[in-house]
Amino acid sequence: MSEERPADRLARRVASREATVAVIGLGYAGLPVAFTFAEGGFQVLGLDIDEAKIHALRTGRCYIAHLGSERLAGALGRGRFEPSHDFGRLAQADAIVVAVPTPLTPQRDPDLAHVVATARTIAAHLRPGQLVVLESTSYPGTTDEVVRPILEATGLKAGADFFLAFSPEREDPGNRQYTTATIPKVVGGVDPVSTQLAAALYGAVVERVVPVSDARTAEATKLYENVFRAVNIALVNELKLVLDRMGIDVWEVLDAAATKPFGLMRFDPGPGWGGHCIPVDPFYLAWKAREYGVTARFIEHAGEVNARMPEHVVDKLVRALGDRGVPMRGARILLLGVAYKRDVDDARESPAFEIMKLLLDRGAVVDYHDPHVPRMPVPRRLPSLPALSSTPLRADVIAARDALIVVTDHTSVDYELVARHARLVVDTRGVLRGRRPNVVQA
Repeated sequence: MSEERPADRLARRVASREATVAVIGLGYAGLPVAFTFAEGGFQVLGLDIDEAKIHALRTGRCYIAHLGSERLAGALGRGRFEPSHDFGRLAQADAIVVAVPTPLTPQRDPDLAHVVATARTIAAHLRPGQLVVLESTSYPGTTDEVVRPILEATGLKAGADFFLAFSPEREDPGNRQYTTATIPKVVGGVDPVSTQLAAALYGAVVERVVPVSDARTAEATKLYENVFRAVNIALVNELKLVLDRMGIDVWEVLDAAATKPFGLMRFDPGPGWGGHCIPVDPFYLAWKAREYGVTARFIEHAGEVNARMPEHVVDKLVRALGDRGVPMRGARILLLGVAYKRDVDDARESPAFEIMKLLLDRGAVVDYHDPHVPRMPVPRRLPSLPALSSTPLRADVIAARDALIVVTDHTSVDYELVARHARLVVDTRGVLRGRRPNVVQA
Protein backbone atom coordinates (compact mmCIF):
# COMPACT_ATOMS: atom_id res chain seq x y z
CA MET A 1 0.00 0.00 0.00
CA SER A 2 1.45 3.38 -0.99
CA GLU A 3 2.00 6.02 1.67
CA GLU A 4 -0.64 8.77 1.83
CA ARG A 5 0.60 12.03 0.33
CA PRO A 6 0.71 15.12 2.63
CA ALA A 7 -1.88 16.96 0.52
CA ASP A 8 -4.27 14.01 0.54
CA ARG A 9 -3.92 13.50 4.28
CA LEU A 10 -4.61 17.18 4.96
CA ALA A 11 -7.62 17.22 2.62
CA ARG A 12 -9.02 14.16 4.39
CA ARG A 13 -8.55 15.67 7.85
CA VAL A 14 -10.18 18.93 6.78
CA ALA A 15 -13.16 17.13 5.21
CA SER A 16 -13.71 15.06 8.36
CA ARG A 17 -13.05 18.06 10.64
CA GLU A 18 -10.30 16.15 12.38
CA ALA A 19 -7.88 18.95 11.49
CA THR A 20 -6.61 21.30 14.18
CA VAL A 21 -6.54 24.95 13.13
CA ALA A 22 -4.11 27.36 14.79
CA VAL A 23 -4.88 31.07 14.52
CA ILE A 24 -1.96 33.40 15.24
CA GLY A 25 -3.04 36.89 16.30
CA LEU A 26 -6.29 37.16 18.27
CA GLY A 27 -7.27 40.69 17.36
CA TYR A 28 -10.11 42.13 15.31
CA ALA A 29 -9.24 39.87 12.35
CA GLY A 30 -7.96 36.70 14.03
CA LEU A 31 -10.44 36.21 16.85
CA PRO A 32 -13.58 36.06 14.67
CA VAL A 33 -11.79 33.59 12.39
CA ALA A 34 -10.94 31.44 15.40
CA PHE A 35 -14.54 31.51 16.61
CA THR A 36 -15.82 30.66 13.12
CA PHE A 37 -13.61 27.58 12.82
CA ALA A 38 -14.56 26.46 16.33
CA GLU A 39 -18.25 26.93 15.56
CA GLY A 40 -17.71 24.96 12.35
CA GLY A 41 -16.57 21.90 14.26
CA PHE A 42 -12.78 22.27 14.20
CA GLN A 43 -10.41 22.13 17.13
CA VAL A 44 -8.88 25.62 17.30
CA LEU A 45 -5.68 26.74 18.99
CA GLY A 46 -5.66 30.52 19.43
CA LEU A 47 -2.16 31.97 19.78
CA ASP A 48 -1.11 35.49 20.72
CA ILE A 49 2.00 37.03 22.26
CA ASP A 50 -0.19 39.27 24.45
CA GLU A 51 -0.63 37.26 27.64
CA ALA A 52 -3.35 39.67 28.85
CA LYS A 53 -5.50 38.67 25.87
CA ILE A 54 -4.94 34.99 26.55
CA HIS A 55 -5.87 35.43 30.22
CA ALA A 56 -9.01 37.35 29.29
CA LEU A 57 -10.13 34.67 26.84
CA ARG A 58 -9.37 31.82 29.22
CA THR A 59 -11.48 33.49 31.91
CA GLY A 60 -14.39 34.07 29.56
CA ARG A 61 -13.93 37.77 28.85
CA CYS A 62 -14.13 38.82 25.21
CA TYR A 63 -12.24 42.10 24.73
CA ILE A 64 -13.82 42.76 21.31
CA ALA A 65 -17.30 43.97 22.17
CA HIS A 66 -19.10 43.27 18.90
CA LEU A 67 -18.07 39.60 18.98
CA GLY A 68 -19.73 39.11 22.35
CA SER A 69 -18.84 36.98 25.33
CA GLU A 70 -21.58 34.53 24.30
CA ARG A 71 -19.57 33.39 21.27
CA LEU A 72 -16.47 32.98 23.42
CA ALA A 73 -18.43 31.03 26.04
CA GLY A 74 -19.83 28.78 23.33
CA ALA A 75 -16.41 28.07 21.85
CA LEU A 76 -14.87 27.41 25.26
CA GLY A 77 -17.88 25.42 26.47
CA ARG A 78 -17.72 23.04 23.55
CA GLY A 79 -14.02 22.58 24.22
CA ARG A 80 -13.15 23.53 20.64
CA PHE A 81 -11.22 26.74 21.34
CA GLU A 82 -8.06 26.89 23.40
CA PRO A 83 -6.28 30.24 23.85
CA SER A 84 -2.53 29.94 24.43
CA HIS A 85 0.74 31.85 24.22
CA ASP A 86 2.75 28.63 23.78
CA PHE A 87 3.85 28.81 20.14
CA GLY A 88 5.63 25.50 20.53
CA ARG A 89 2.24 23.90 20.02
CA LEU A 90 2.21 24.96 16.35
CA ALA A 91 3.50 21.50 15.47
CA GLN A 92 0.12 20.10 16.55
CA ALA A 93 -1.75 22.16 13.96
CA ASP A 94 -2.79 20.94 10.53
CA ALA A 95 -3.58 24.47 9.32
CA ILE A 96 -2.08 27.74 10.56
CA VAL A 97 -3.89 31.04 9.91
CA VAL A 98 -1.80 34.18 10.38
CA ALA A 99 -3.65 37.38 11.30
CA VAL A 100 -0.98 39.69 12.69
CA PRO A 101 -0.68 43.48 12.24
CA THR A 102 0.84 45.02 9.11
CA PRO A 103 1.25 48.71 9.99
CA LEU A 104 3.21 51.46 8.27
CA THR A 105 6.55 52.88 9.33
CA PRO A 106 6.71 56.61 10.18
CA GLN A 107 7.87 57.07 6.56
CA ARG A 108 4.66 55.34 5.33
CA ASP A 109 6.51 52.26 4.12
CA PRO A 110 5.21 48.73 4.81
CA ASP A 111 6.23 47.35 8.18
CA LEU A 112 6.25 43.56 7.91
CA ALA A 113 8.10 42.94 11.17
CA HIS A 114 5.17 40.99 12.66
CA VAL A 115 4.73 38.89 9.53
CA VAL A 116 8.44 38.08 9.36
CA ALA A 117 8.66 37.22 13.07
CA THR A 118 5.58 35.02 12.82
CA ALA A 119 6.90 33.23 9.71
CA ARG A 120 10.14 32.49 11.56
CA THR A 121 8.19 31.12 14.52
CA ILE A 122 6.15 28.88 12.23
CA ALA A 123 9.33 27.71 10.48
CA ALA A 124 10.76 26.58 13.80
CA HIS A 125 7.85 24.15 14.17
CA LEU A 126 6.92 23.44 10.54
CA ARG A 127 6.29 19.84 9.62
CA PRO A 128 5.20 18.09 6.41
CA GLY A 129 1.50 18.27 5.61
CA GLN A 130 0.74 21.65 7.19
CA LEU A 131 -1.14 24.47 5.46
CA VAL A 132 -0.12 28.06 6.26
CA VAL A 133 -2.51 30.86 5.29
CA LEU A 134 -1.57 34.52 5.59
CA GLU A 135 -4.56 36.79 6.21
CA SER A 136 -2.61 39.94 7.12
CA THR A 137 -3.07 42.58 4.44
CA SER A 138 0.09 43.33 2.47
CA TYR A 139 1.40 44.17 -0.98
CA PRO A 140 1.22 41.66 -3.86
CA GLY A 141 4.14 39.28 -3.54
CA THR A 142 4.38 39.16 0.26
CA THR A 143 3.34 35.52 0.54
CA ASP A 144 5.73 34.42 -2.24
CA GLU A 145 8.63 36.79 -1.60
CA VAL A 146 8.66 37.15 2.19
CA VAL A 147 6.88 34.23 3.84
CA ARG A 148 7.74 31.41 1.45
CA PRO A 149 11.56 31.78 1.62
CA ILE A 150 11.47 31.77 5.42
CA LEU A 151 9.43 28.57 5.51
CA GLU A 152 11.42 26.87 2.74
CA ALA A 153 14.68 27.60 4.59
CA THR A 154 13.68 24.58 6.70
CA GLY A 155 14.31 22.35 3.69
CA LEU A 156 10.61 21.68 3.19
CA LYS A 157 9.12 22.78 -0.15
CA ALA A 158 5.86 24.62 -0.69
CA GLY A 159 3.36 22.68 -2.75
CA ALA A 160 4.98 19.35 -1.95
CA ASP A 161 5.85 19.15 1.75
CA PHE A 162 3.76 22.04 3.11
CA PHE A 163 1.18 24.35 1.57
CA LEU A 164 0.99 28.13 1.52
CA ALA A 165 -1.78 30.55 0.58
CA PHE A 166 -3.12 34.05 1.08
CA SER A 167 -6.73 34.77 2.04
CA PRO A 168 -7.55 38.41 2.86
CA GLU A 169 -9.55 39.15 5.97
CA ARG A 170 -12.77 41.01 5.23
CA GLU A 171 -14.05 41.75 8.71
CA ASP A 172 -16.36 44.72 9.17
CA PRO A 173 -16.62 45.39 12.92
CA GLY A 174 -20.14 46.28 13.98
CA ASN A 175 -21.77 45.01 10.77
CA ARG A 176 -24.63 42.76 11.90
CA GLN A 177 -25.63 41.76 8.39
CA TYR A 178 -22.37 40.08 7.40
CA THR A 179 -20.22 37.79 9.53
CA THR A 180 -17.03 35.85 8.90
CA ALA A 181 -19.11 32.87 7.86
CA THR A 182 -21.30 34.80 5.38
CA ILE A 183 -18.68 37.05 3.76
CA PRO A 184 -17.26 35.37 0.60
CA LYS A 185 -13.67 34.24 1.21
CA VAL A 186 -11.06 34.90 -1.47
CA VAL A 187 -8.16 32.41 -1.48
CA GLY A 188 -5.05 32.14 -3.62
CA GLY A 189 -2.14 29.78 -3.11
CA VAL A 190 1.47 29.89 -4.20
CA ASP A 191 0.63 26.78 -6.26
CA PRO A 192 -2.61 25.08 -7.38
CA VAL A 193 -2.57 22.46 -4.64
CA SER A 194 -2.22 25.13 -1.96
CA THR A 195 -5.16 27.00 -3.46
CA GLN A 196 -7.29 23.85 -3.41
CA LEU A 197 -6.44 23.03 0.19
CA ALA A 198 -7.04 26.59 1.41
CA ALA A 199 -10.36 26.64 -0.44
CA ALA A 200 -11.34 23.35 1.19
CA LEU A 201 -10.39 24.63 4.65
CA TYR A 202 -12.42 27.82 4.45
CA GLY A 203 -15.19 26.11 2.50
CA ALA A 204 -15.85 23.98 5.55
CA VAL A 205 -16.93 27.03 7.60
CA VAL A 206 -17.93 29.87 5.23
CA GLU A 207 -20.82 29.99 2.79
CA ARG A 208 -18.79 30.83 -0.31
CA VAL A 209 -15.14 30.54 -1.29
CA VAL A 210 -13.72 32.46 -4.25
CA PRO A 211 -10.50 30.82 -5.49
CA VAL A 212 -8.21 33.01 -7.59
CA SER A 213 -5.21 32.08 -9.70
CA ASP A 214 -2.49 32.74 -7.12
CA ALA A 215 -1.55 34.45 -3.86
CA ARG A 216 -0.52 37.70 -5.58
CA THR A 217 -4.00 38.03 -7.08
CA ALA A 218 -5.59 37.47 -3.69
CA GLU A 219 -3.30 40.08 -2.12
CA ALA A 220 -4.15 42.57 -4.88
CA THR A 221 -7.87 41.88 -4.42
CA LYS A 222 -7.77 43.00 -0.80
CA LEU A 223 -5.80 46.13 -1.66
CA TYR A 224 -8.22 47.06 -4.44
CA GLU A 225 -11.15 46.79 -2.02
CA ASN A 226 -9.55 49.22 0.39
CA VAL A 227 -8.15 51.54 -2.28
CA PHE A 228 -11.70 51.82 -3.64
CA ARG A 229 -12.96 52.94 -0.24
CA ALA A 230 -10.02 55.26 0.44
CA VAL A 231 -10.36 57.07 -2.90
CA ASN A 232 -14.12 57.47 -2.56
CA ILE A 233 -13.82 58.71 1.02
CA ALA A 234 -11.27 61.25 -0.20
CA LEU A 235 -13.56 62.24 -3.07
CA VAL A 236 -16.51 63.00 -0.81
CA ASN A 237 -14.25 64.75 1.72
CA GLU A 238 -12.85 66.94 -1.05
CA LEU A 239 -16.41 67.60 -2.24
CA LYS A 240 -17.28 68.71 1.30
CA LEU A 241 -14.38 71.19 1.28
CA VAL A 242 -15.45 72.61 -2.09
CA LEU A 243 -19.16 72.85 -1.27
CA ASP A 244 -18.42 74.37 2.12
CA ARG A 245 -16.66 77.26 0.40
CA MET A 246 -19.67 77.64 -1.91
CA GLY A 247 -22.12 77.69 0.97
CA ILE A 248 -23.82 74.48 -0.18
CA ASP A 249 -24.92 71.80 2.30
CA VAL A 250 -22.99 68.67 1.33
CA TRP A 251 -25.43 66.45 3.23
CA GLU A 252 -28.39 67.75 1.27
CA VAL A 253 -26.46 67.12 -1.94
CA LEU A 254 -25.66 63.56 -0.88
CA ASP A 255 -29.24 62.84 0.16
CA ALA A 256 -30.51 64.04 -3.20
CA ALA A 257 -27.83 62.22 -5.21
CA ALA A 258 -28.50 58.99 -3.33
CA THR A 259 -32.00 58.84 -4.83
CA LYS A 260 -30.43 57.88 -8.18
CA PRO A 261 -31.09 54.13 -8.50
CA PHE A 262 -28.02 53.34 -10.63
CA GLY A 263 -24.44 54.42 -11.20
CA LEU A 264 -23.83 55.77 -7.70
CA MET A 265 -22.60 54.31 -4.40
CA ARG A 266 -22.96 56.69 -1.49
CA PHE A 267 -19.98 57.61 0.68
CA ASP A 268 -20.32 60.15 3.50
CA PRO A 269 -17.66 62.69 4.50
CA GLY A 270 -16.16 62.85 7.94
CA PRO A 271 -13.26 64.16 10.02
CA GLY A 272 -10.70 61.92 8.29
CA TRP A 273 -10.19 58.21 7.94
CA GLY A 274 -9.63 55.54 10.53
CA GLY A 275 -9.47 51.85 11.31
CA HIS A 276 -6.80 49.27 10.67
CA CYS A 277 -7.32 49.09 6.89
CA ILE A 278 -8.18 52.28 5.03
CA PRO A 279 -5.43 54.58 6.37
CA VAL A 280 -2.80 51.86 5.89
CA ASP A 281 -3.49 49.35 3.12
CA PRO A 282 -3.53 51.67 0.07
CA PHE A 283 0.01 52.76 0.85
CA TYR A 284 1.18 49.14 0.62
CA LEU A 285 0.10 49.12 -3.01
CA ALA A 286 1.54 52.58 -3.70
CA TRP A 287 4.87 51.47 -2.21
CA LYS A 288 4.99 48.28 -4.28
CA ALA A 289 4.01 50.19 -7.43
CA ARG A 290 7.19 52.26 -7.19
CA GLU A 291 9.20 49.04 -7.55
CA TYR A 292 7.68 48.79 -11.03
CA GLY A 293 8.26 52.44 -11.91
CA VAL A 294 4.59 53.39 -11.47
CA THR A 295 3.24 56.27 -9.39
CA ALA A 296 -0.17 55.55 -7.84
CA ARG A 297 -1.40 59.14 -8.04
CA PHE A 298 -5.01 58.52 -7.04
CA ILE A 299 -3.92 56.62 -3.94
CA GLU A 300 -1.39 59.23 -2.88
CA HIS A 301 -3.80 62.12 -3.47
CA ALA A 302 -6.51 60.31 -1.52
CA GLY A 303 -4.08 59.94 1.35
CA GLU A 304 -3.30 63.66 1.30
CA VAL A 305 -6.97 64.67 1.28
CA ASN A 306 -8.02 62.32 4.07
CA ALA A 307 -4.97 63.10 6.21
CA ARG A 308 -5.67 66.82 6.21
CA MET A 309 -9.32 66.57 7.26
CA PRO A 310 -8.54 66.86 11.00
CA GLU A 311 -6.87 70.21 10.27
CA HIS A 312 -10.00 71.33 8.43
CA VAL A 313 -12.13 70.40 11.46
CA VAL A 314 -9.91 72.29 13.87
CA ASP A 315 -9.73 75.31 11.56
CA LYS A 316 -13.53 75.44 11.48
CA LEU A 317 -13.58 75.28 15.26
CA VAL A 318 -11.00 78.05 15.60
CA ARG A 319 -13.00 80.35 13.32
CA ALA A 320 -16.30 79.58 15.05
CA LEU A 321 -14.82 80.21 18.50
CA GLY A 322 -13.21 83.41 17.21
CA ASP A 323 -16.59 84.63 15.98
CA ARG A 324 -17.82 84.16 19.55
CA GLY A 325 -14.83 85.87 21.12
CA VAL A 326 -13.41 82.67 22.63
CA PRO A 327 -9.64 82.12 22.26
CA MET A 328 -8.37 78.61 21.61
CA ARG A 329 -5.89 78.75 24.46
CA GLY A 330 -7.78 77.53 27.47
CA ALA A 331 -10.92 76.67 25.51
CA ARG A 332 -12.72 73.61 26.90
CA ILE A 333 -13.45 71.16 24.10
CA LEU A 334 -15.34 67.86 24.32
CA LEU A 335 -14.91 65.30 21.55
CA LEU A 336 -17.96 63.15 20.90
CA GLY A 337 -16.51 59.79 19.90
CA VAL A 338 -12.96 58.48 19.61
CA ALA A 339 -13.78 55.16 17.92
CA TYR A 340 -12.95 55.21 14.23
CA LYS A 341 -16.52 54.36 13.17
CA ARG A 342 -20.06 54.30 14.48
CA ASP A 343 -21.08 51.87 17.25
CA VAL A 344 -17.78 50.00 17.62
CA ASP A 345 -15.12 50.02 20.33
CA ASP A 346 -12.20 50.07 17.89
CA ALA A 347 -10.19 53.31 18.02
CA ARG A 348 -7.27 52.28 15.80
CA GLU A 349 -6.07 55.10 13.53
CA SER A 350 -9.07 57.19 14.56
CA PRO A 351 -9.02 60.81 13.34
CA ALA A 352 -10.02 61.76 16.89
CA PHE A 353 -6.40 61.38 17.98
CA GLU A 354 -5.05 63.81 15.40
CA ILE A 355 -7.84 66.28 16.21
CA MET A 356 -7.03 65.99 19.90
CA LYS A 357 -3.32 66.60 19.26
CA LEU A 358 -4.05 69.67 17.13
CA LEU A 359 -6.32 71.08 19.87
CA LEU A 360 -3.80 70.42 22.63
CA ASP A 361 -1.04 72.01 20.57
CA ARG A 362 -3.18 75.15 20.41
CA GLY A 363 -3.60 75.22 24.17
CA ALA A 364 -7.14 73.85 24.44
CA VAL A 365 -8.34 71.70 27.33
CA VAL A 366 -9.69 68.49 25.81
CA ASP A 367 -11.74 65.55 27.02
CA TYR A 368 -14.04 63.10 25.29
CA HIS A 369 -17.23 61.09 25.55
CA ASP A 370 -17.56 57.68 23.92
CA PRO A 371 -19.99 55.04 25.22
CA HIS A 372 -17.98 52.30 23.48
CA VAL A 373 -14.46 53.37 24.54
CA PRO A 374 -14.41 53.94 28.32
CA ARG A 375 -10.64 54.44 28.37
CA MET A 376 -8.85 56.03 25.44
CA PRO A 377 -5.89 54.04 24.12
CA VAL A 378 -2.86 56.21 23.42
CA PRO A 379 -1.67 55.45 19.87
CA ARG A 380 1.99 54.61 19.35
CA ARG A 381 2.36 57.31 16.71
CA LEU A 382 1.10 60.01 19.13
CA PRO A 383 2.61 59.03 22.50
CA SER A 384 2.26 62.57 23.90
CA LEU A 385 -1.52 62.31 24.11
CA PRO A 386 -2.92 61.97 27.64
CA ALA A 387 -4.54 58.74 28.81
CA LEU A 388 -8.14 59.86 29.30
CA SER A 389 -11.38 58.24 30.40
CA SER A 390 -14.77 58.91 28.86
CA THR A 391 -16.65 61.85 30.37
CA PRO A 392 -20.37 61.38 31.12
CA LEU A 393 -22.63 63.21 28.69
CA ARG A 394 -25.02 65.27 30.79
CA ALA A 395 -26.61 68.66 30.24
CA ASP A 396 -24.31 70.34 32.78
CA VAL A 397 -21.22 68.75 31.20
CA ILE A 398 -22.28 69.92 27.74
CA ALA A 399 -23.08 73.45 28.92
CA ALA A 400 -19.71 73.73 30.68
CA ARG A 401 -17.73 73.24 27.45
CA ASP A 402 -16.90 76.00 25.00
CA ALA A 403 -17.48 73.58 22.13
CA LEU A 404 -18.23 69.96 21.28
CA ILE A 405 -16.94 68.22 18.15
CA VAL A 406 -18.93 65.31 16.74
CA VAL A 407 -16.12 63.01 15.60
CA THR A 408 -17.92 59.64 15.63
CA ASP A 409 -21.67 59.43 15.11
CA HIS A 410 -22.58 56.74 17.65
CA THR A 411 -26.31 56.05 17.54
CA SER A 412 -26.65 55.92 21.33
CA VAL A 413 -25.68 59.59 21.76
CA ASP A 414 -28.55 62.03 22.33
CA TYR A 415 -27.62 64.69 19.78
CA GLU A 416 -30.74 66.76 20.49
CA LEU A 417 -29.59 67.02 24.11
CA VAL A 418 -26.23 68.17 22.77
CA ALA A 419 -27.82 70.76 20.49
CA ARG A 420 -30.05 72.14 23.27
CA HIS A 421 -27.29 72.70 25.80
CA ALA A 422 -24.09 73.26 23.81
CA ARG A 423 -22.68 76.71 23.22
CA LEU A 424 -21.15 75.47 19.99
CA VAL A 425 -21.18 72.15 18.11
CA VAL A 426 -18.81 71.38 15.25
CA ASP A 427 -20.55 68.57 13.39
CA THR A 428 -18.31 66.48 11.13
CA ARG A 429 -20.88 63.71 10.52
CA GLY A 430 -24.09 65.53 9.60
CA VAL A 431 -26.02 64.35 12.67
CA LEU A 432 -27.50 67.82 13.29
CA ARG A 433 -29.05 68.87 10.02
CA GLY A 434 -30.63 72.21 9.21
CA ARG A 435 -29.57 75.67 10.21
CA ARG A 436 -28.94 76.06 13.93
CA PRO A 437 -27.19 79.08 15.42
CA ASN A 438 -24.92 76.96 17.62
CA VAL A 439 -24.04 74.27 15.02
CA VAL A 440 -21.23 74.54 12.48
CA GLN A 441 -20.78 71.86 9.84
CA ALA A 442 -17.19 70.77 9.23
